[in-house]
Parts: sequence; C-alpha cells; structure tokens
Amino acid sequence: MQKTQHYILGQWVDGQGEGTPILDSVTGEHFTNVTTEGIDAPEVLQYGRTKGEALRKMTFQERGNMLKKLAFHLQKHKRSFYEISYRSGCTKIDSWIDIEGGFGNLFANASLRKLFPNQPFDVEGEPIDLSRGGKFMAHHILVPKNGVAVHINAFNFPVWGMLEKCAVNWMAGIPAVVLPAPQSAYLTEAVVKVIIASGILPEGALQLISGTKKDIFDTIESQDVVTFTGSAATGRQLKTHPRLIEESVPFTMEADSLNACILGEDAVPGTPEFNLFIKEVRNEMTVKCGQKCTAIRRIIVPENLVEDVQIALGQALDKVTYGDPRLKEVRMGTLIDKKQVESVKNQVQEIAKTANIIYGDFEGGKAVGADFEKGAFIKPILLREDDPFSNEAAHITEAFGPVSTIMPYKDLNEAIELSRKGKGSLVSSIATNDNKIAAEYTVKAATHHGRILVLNRESAKQSTGHGSPLPNLIHGGPGRAGGGEEMGGKRGIKHYMQRCAIQGSPTTISEITGIYQPNADYKEAEKHPFAYHWEDIKPGMSLQTHNRTLTDTDIINFGNLTWDHFYAHTDITSLEGSIFEQRTAHGYFIISAAAGLFVYPNKGPVAANYGLEEIRFLRPLYHNDTINVRLTCKQKVDRDQKGKELPSGIVKWYVEVFDVNATEEEEKLVAIATILTMVQKKQTTFTEITDAVFEKALNGLTEETQPAWGIMTPQHMVEHLEDSYRIAAGEIQDFEIATPEDKLEMVQETLWNYKPMPKNFNFPFYKEGELFKLKHEDLATAKQKLKEAKAQYENYFQEHPEAITKNAVFGELNKFEWKLLHRKHINHHFDQFGLLEK
Repeated sequence: MQKTQHYILGQWVDGQGEGTPILDSVTGEHFTNVTTEGIDAPEVLQYGRTKGEALRKMTFQERGNMLKKLAFHLQKHKRSFYEISYRSGCTKIDSWIDIEGGFGNLFANASLRKLFPNQPFDVEGEPIDLSRGGKFMAHHILVPKNGVAVHINAFNFPVWGMLEKCAVNWMAGIPAVVLPAPQSAYLTEAVVKVIIASGILPEGALQLISGTKKDIFDTIESQDVVTFTGSAATGRQLKTHPRLIEESVPFTMEADSLNACILGEDAVPGTPEFNLFIKEVRNEMTVKCGQKCTAIRRIIVPENLVEDVQIALGQALDKVTYGDPRLKEVRMGTLIDKKQVESVKNQVQEIAKTANIIYGDFEGGKAVGADFEKGAFIKPILLREDDPFSNEAAHITEAFGPVSTIMPYKDLNEAIELSRKGKGSLVSSIATNDNKIAAEYTVKAATHHGRILVLNRESAKQSTGHGSPLPNLIHGGPGRAGGGEEMGGKRGIKHYMQRCAIQGSPTTISEITGIYQPNADYKEAEKHPFAYHWEDIKPGMSLQTHNRTLTDTDIINFGNLTWDHFYAHTDITSLEGSIFEQRTAHGYFIISAAAGLFVYPNKGPVAANYGLEEIRFLRPLYHNDTINVRLTCKQKVDRDQKGKELPSGIVKWYVEVFDVNATEEEEKLVAIATILTMVQKKQTTFTEITDAVFEKALNGLTEETQPAWGIMTPQHMVEHLEDSYRIAAGEIQDFEIATPEDKLEMVQETLWNYKPMPKNFNFPFYKEGELFKLKHEDLATAKQKLKEAKAQYENYFQEHPEAITKNAVFGELNKFEWKLLHRKHINHHFDQFGLLEK
C-alpha cells in the first residue's frame, strides 16, 4: 500500500512500518497509509535551523517576491489539488476555501514587503531621543529568529492551514517544519511536492512531516516558534510541555471555539438582515460539512423570534443536498472519517441532555451519488436550548460538524452575556441594521472574541462572511480559542522575529538601521543627490542648499495664489494675543520655498514626487527671514515595476529648513519634512546599442557563427532585424496585430521592464519550426541592408517624432517605445549569436 511521504533533510522519504490506514471519506476506499516512524525529529529541526540562514539573509522584498512567484506557480497546478481534495469529503466550494484561500495568503503576505525596509530586518516605530543634546538615542529593530517555525495543523484545512502560517514565517525569514494531521496529510503532501519541485524556496525553508510526531517538542529551542491548530484540550496539553516552558518557546494556539452569531432585535422577518442571518448560519453549518474552527455553533436570537428562526433555518437546510462532493448538485460533503462521525454524535448527545434536537437525526440517509454507509456522511443537526443561562452544554461542548444550537435572549445585554459564555471564541457576528446596536454589541463583546463581523444590507454584497479569516486581520481569540494570534498583516510577521532595543549615537544607529536618524553625521554628496540612480543613493547622503530670503511680496503672492488668507499672513493688525510677532510666512510656502532650493532642475533619474509623509513647523518665520535647507536621504524602499514606467524605487528624503540668521536664543531649525521621490533604477541588463557596439557586433558575425538557441542562421537573424526596423519606420504595415486586444496593454508593459526577451519565442510572421525564405544573396548584403534600414528608422523618427507605427506583437508604439523594443530585441538576438561583450 502506498504511503504518504515526508520531505525532510532535502529529500522525500517514507516512514517506517505499515502505519495507519487512511480511507477516502466518500467511498471508504483505503488508498494510503501514514507513518512517522523512523523520522529523526531533532535532526529535522537542526537541519531547518542551519539551512535557514539562506532565508534569513534575504531582504523583505526578496522574500515577498518569492511568495508571489510561488503563489502564481501553485495556481497553475490547482486542478490536480482539487481532485485530491475530493477524497477528504470536500465539495468544490470547500476545496476553493482551502486551496485557493491558501494561495491568497501567499499573495497577501507578499504584498506586505512594501511595508518593510529593503533589508533582512525591520526597524520598528519612531526613534527615541535619550539626551537633550541629541547625541544619544534609541530605536527598536526586529531580526529573524535563528530557529524554525513548527506548525502542528488540523485536518480540516490541509492547504490553507499550512500556507497561512508559512507565508508569515517565510516573510519573517524563518524556515518551517509542517506537521499536518494524518487524516488529510496526503493533500498537504501533494502541494509540498509541487512547491519543492519548483525550486522557488531556498532548501530548508520547508520540511514536511506527514502526520503526528509526538517527540517533536523534545529538542525544541528558544529561537524556535511553535503554532498549534486543533482541539482546545490537545492545545492545553501541548502548551504545558516542559521543553516549551524551559526554553521559553513562543507558542501560538488556535483552538476550536463556540462561535456565536447574534440576530439583532431590529432584524425581524422580511428585513434583509434576517435573510442574511439565515443564509450565513446555513452556510457556516454546511460549508466543509461544519468542520471549520470559525463555524457558527451558537445561534443567539431575540426570544420573540426563536420560532421564526427555527422555521426559516429548517427550510434553508431542507435545500442542502449531501453526497459525492464531485457532483455539482451536492452542497455538502462528508466529515473527514467515520471516527469523526462518532465523535460528533457523542458531542450532540451531550448537548441534547438539556437541549432539543429540532432538525435532523443520526438515522441512515440517502447520499447523492454515494453510499451513505460507506462514507463519513452526516446530516445537518439543529438544536434548541431554551434555558441557555442555566444549561452550560451548548456553551462548552463543540460538535465539530454541521451542528448548531439556537438560544433566546431578552435584550442586548443578555445577548452579550450569552456570547461571552463560550469563554472565548475566534469570531462572533451580529446581523443588524441599527448601528447603535452594532456599536454596543461590538464594544462590550470584544473582550471575548478575536474578530467581530457586523452583517447588514450595506456590506452584504462585499462581505467575506462570518467564517472567513483574512490575512491582514488577526486570526485567533481569547480564552478557549487559545489566546493566540495568527496572521494579522505586519504584526503577524513580527511574531517570528526578535525585538531588540538599540542605543547609541544617531550616527551609529543610522549605520545599524540603514535609516538616517536626526542629528546623525551627514554624508556630503559629490553631486546633487537627485542626479543619482536609486541603487547609488545611500542613507545619509546629503546636500546643503544656498540661501533664500522670504520677502513680504512672497507672502502676499502665495496667499493670492492659494487663497490662503489666514490673518497671520495678511492682517498684521490682528496679531495681538497670538503667537505671531510680524507678518508670518505660510507653512506651506516655507516647504515650497525649500523645495525650490533643493530640487534639481535637469532631467535625471528622479522620475516624480511620490508624496509627503510628515511635516512639522517648529516656529514661525517672518518676512525678511533667510532660510537654507539640508536635504538628506533618510531611507530607501524598493518598489515593483508596473505599468508603463521604468523600474524605480522610492527614496525618502529628510528635509530640514534652517533660519540662517537665528539668534542664540532661537532654534535654527524651523521646519522638518519627509518627502518621497520615485527614482529610476540603473539599467544593467542590456548593453546599450550605440553605433560602435552595433558595428562591432555585425563585424563579428560570420556564416559559421552558431546560435546558442533557436534555428536561425546568421543571415536569418540579420534579415529579421532589418524587417523590425522597416516595420518601425512604417515601411511594412500591411499586417494585423496578433496579440488579443485584452492582452495588448499587458504585453506592451513588458517593454518597460529590464527583463530579457524569452528564448525561442515564435514571431507571428513565421511558421513555427520553419525558417523564412531569405531575400538577400549573402550575409554581407544582408548586413548592409540592415544598416540602411536602421538609418532610415532613425531618420524617420527624427522627422516625425510624434509618429506611431504598429508591431505585430506589441501593437501601436511611439518613438520611445520602439527604442525600448529595439534595445531588448537587438540584445536578444546579438546574445543569441554571442556578439556582445559581457
């Protein structure tokens, strides 16, 4: 019998022994076994710690782009994952939440790279001045821990459960050891095989132990991080493991909880909120066959609406078909296995000691397209607890399946108290169109829930629903829910990093953090900072400007231009009792004047003003005061190339405005700001094709020169380039654009990046695998005709600079876009024949 494999120590291995049989949840077929015998857990952990150095050295931008690339790669294989997921009893919708929801976590965390500096560690918060003289300060940094993230996951989300955690620890720079539950580890294994085969992750960033490994904690260390998803009882046992306590290992627990959904008193039958409530409860009962840690277990409704809710829910559940999840007409699949069916029955019986079963039963049923007795099938069960304040079972017992309990409340305070009786949950929701009710419930119930969703008609179409944890929000809850947090955007990443307070002089702290700190030494630039490309700008690089005197006329003109006629700028007779002594310069005029002093007028790498992050006016400036400015690079932030713009990064500039003639009693520094500019990156991918480079390359091309790829001969390549120039100059335009219109803009955008053209791309004019017919008698003639075509192209755009001509692949192009295309295109073919010096 086949075994579900493990990926450890850089290789795929089988566990020893026969192991535990795993059955298809729908058919009962025995198709794989799971065993972790023979796995050396201490060796696995140490391998991850050692190999994790590669991940720790990567910058946040590199890690984020790695996650983005991995997400795109996994999407290409998603169909095969769906086929495997059906074995766990999941419908297509259930599988979508698990599989593509997992990919979504990769995308979401990849985008967080924009919030971090362009280095392997983070700098947190604002600098702290520890001295009046400004020469002793502190900051906080967060560095990747030197351990591994050990993820012990539940059976219900074998893909999402892995990727929602790994996306976060990979962004932090920490490798992972994943232990999925044995019941569905085969799906996790399938995804990990695709991940490993892709080569996108550095070796050691991910190891997989398919199943339970009880001794995994025995050699855990203080630099490791452990997360657990599963039952509250198991979580409490793991949380008290002696090794975790001895080593002070961070432990995040996300446990099952008795999540509650409240029907607002205003949400009576016939209102959109009542209908939303019924739909949400039905979905949360039946999606994943109720096997969700966020599923609604307690339905809390006004006592006068209990009967209405009971009837409406019964009617909604009547429409739920269960059976083979592969069938389109099936709305609900199965539990994970027969053992879970028995567990749910026992839990329902415990709740039913005081509550009444008002919908469903445990008798055999008819499953669509499947044998009810062979699969792990169960029908939806709805209970009603009429005395929820006296009877505790519905508040402490979770039936982990399509089971929920209705309970009444008299007023909102009772509803809040009932929601709290679950002793901590991952999520609660309330259906109401009364924002006062929503506000009171949210504030008072927030102590007991990790997330609260308000359902109403306004947000209904875009709401992600009660049971959907989102990557940019925390996923966790207090008390029974485990007291931990997963995800949560940037704060989730910090969970895998060590925070350290650093102290020193501003100059030293600047060097450590890579961010210029106020009062640090300047690094005088050899030329204007705006004349440098993004890669060549360094934090601390600085420029002192010349002086400018602010005149009375300047202030009046600025007021007239902006319509800012605040009395301090225009009415000097009204200054009595104010902080102003004379006619005062507008704050924004001071910043504008400062920009006029430091802006570099010539065209250069600075592409655009990108924004203003902070601005402070420390004291007034008056007419006839003289200022100068210190412009200093504060920080660099990487940025993805997108759209029709050349690759660039963001530079944050620290602007200090000084009063040149300040007295000893006055502070010279009068204003500070942080401005952002978009600065172009150096183009280092392609050789710039000057006339000399072009001539030299052609001179080096002979009939005997062999291509590194493709079937072109030297003359075919030369004639192809000739055609491209003649097309650009408008000589050849009798063809249709081959690229579909809806893809054209995206294809055109590739001209602006610095990525080489793909090898072996088939040009639309040519038949695939065939060489076109040559039109010149020999290579020498072809070279001459190419030179003539190039000269004609250059002359054409010199005489017609606004001209637009079409290309078969890239559509209509202007002069600059043709320049970008020819640079890429000529580099591509000259590289093909080894004609360019590297």
